[in-house]
Amino acid sequence: MQDVVFALAQIDTCVGDLDGNAAKVLDDCRQAAAHGAHVVVCPEMTLTGYPIEDLAFRATFRKAARRTADDLAARLKDEGLGGLFVVVGTVGATHGEQLPQNRLVVLHEGVVWAGYDKHFLPNYGVFDEFRIFAPGERSLVLDVRGRKIGVAICEDIWQEGGPVADLAGRGIDVLLTINGSPYEEGKTGTRQELCQRRAQQVNAPVIYLNQVGGQDDLVFDGASFVIAPDGTILERSAQFTPALDYWTLPTRSHDAAALAASRSTLAPTMERDEEVYRACVLGLSDYMAKNHFTSVTLGLSGGIDSALVATMAADACGGHNVYGISMPSMYSSDGSKDDAADLAHNLGAHYDIQPIEPLFTAFQQQLHLEGVAAENLQARIRGVIVMAYSNSKGALALATGNKSELACGYSTIYGDAVGGYAPIKDLLKTRVWELARWRNRYAEEHGQLPPIPVNSIIKPPSAELRPGQKDSDSLPEYDLLDKVLAAYIEKAHGRSDLLADGFDERTVDTVMRLVDRAEWKRRQYPLGPKVTALAFGRDRRLPITSAFRE
Repeated sequence: MQDVVFALAQIDTCVGDLDGNAAKVLDDCRQAAAHGAHVVVCPEMTLTGYPIEDLAFRATFRKAARRTADDLAARLKDEGLGGLFVVVGTVGATHGEQLPQNRLVVLHEGVVWAGYDKHFLPNYGVFDEFRIFAPGERSLVLDVRGRKIGVAICEDIWQEGGPVADLAGRGIDVLLTINGSPYEEGKTGTRQELCQRRAQQVNAPVIYLNQVGGQDDLVFDGASFVIAPDGTILERSAQFTPALDYWTLPTRSHDAAALAASRSTLAPTMERDEEVYRACVLGLSDYMAKNHFTSVTLGLSGGIDSALVATMAADACGGHNVYGISMPSMYSSDGSKDDAADLAHNLGAHYDIQPIEPLFTAFQQQLHLEGVAAENLQARIRGVIVMAYSNSKGALALATGNKSELACGYSTIYGDAVGGYAPIKDLLKTRVWELARWRNRYAEEHGQLPPIPVNSIIKPPSAELRPGQKDSDSLPEYDLLDKVLAAYIEKAHGRSDLLADGFDERTVDTVMRLVDRAEWKRRQYPLGPKVTALAFGRDRRLPITSAFRE
């Protein structure tokens, strides 16, 4: 038996970019070979990107993916890298009327040397694999330098039985699992606890290699790791960034002392506020890159939501690529206008002022609107201006609504809801404040100017669509509202549950009514990064019209 050096290639893939994804694998293999690695491990569905959704049904795509795997294997051999065992994910072929497979292949000596199909196909939350893939039936053990490497794909380790149970009786030296596991707050510890149980089950360390990057409304955080049966973290890769790290399986891999001595790179962990913030930034930056945007535009009201979104945008693409627009009305306070200007200055963003009162007056001369209709007209005028900037500058328009507003319908459809991406749509309002305070604190700790004006954080939130307006005129105070929303949405508590939770009847009825009536608006809202266990759109899919109130 010999040591085996694993290269953990935490790659940011793009769905459908077969050549681009293969090029990233090849580049990491070159570096890994120079480092003396024997096995290069890449994420779930590396070559195709993940999730491929209905691309799985396209025969031309499946054939192209198979050709890409063959070509990559040949290219590796041509470059003198054929001795590597390169583990990559891809889509499998179909047989007759059977669905394709979520497949792991091993490239070695110029060919696809081995293959394994995912057994358990998740069909909950963001996952839709049971509909598009056929399950695998056999486990696989690789023999590399006399060592037994058992393999699995993502959900295979989350479910009892199946390939892991089979591998537990085969005396493997390490369990290798490739993953496309989306980020959500608090998930890092859950993964490690799970993998420790699996390590104990197979009596061997577990390599957990995860995808990184944003894909539409999903964010993959990377955070790959190796864990011993006793819970010792033997390797930990960075979160939210591509990485190529190494870990050596020692000769005495079933000895706790030998495993402890094999500890390798241990990237620092992040506190929860930073995790969530980095997830939102990565989701935005990758959405821009994969849709070929280099700049963004948004309205800057001086409030906390647009301030946080603009700051995230500056972190994603640079302040010089952010086009902020102040669109004051007759109701906008001097303080709000000053806060918007200060924010743009702090970020190094472009800043234009486009007063909307002349446009509002022109509309009113014809429409003569009152009440909410007049308020919404202001928001829609602003939406038109934002989209005009987007069209003229080729910039991605950002919507600045938060999860609390989306939940309650406290946004104007075709107004402040316009945009191509919504970076904070899965953040409750109280979470927005927390992340804003964290971002300013982070800047101070690193000797930088805090980007978000303090007044934007501490002043009572207001849409400023009428004199003296505050959000609390229409909604419960956010501290209370967000607690009810968290229970109603993320915990799926019904009315009787919410009353048992201790919330008063009036608040419960108000919140439930607002949330249920706003589903039609949410269906038209732009996508944004999922960072909680249950996000609108991907996870929470209820009928637009429902009379159920229990």
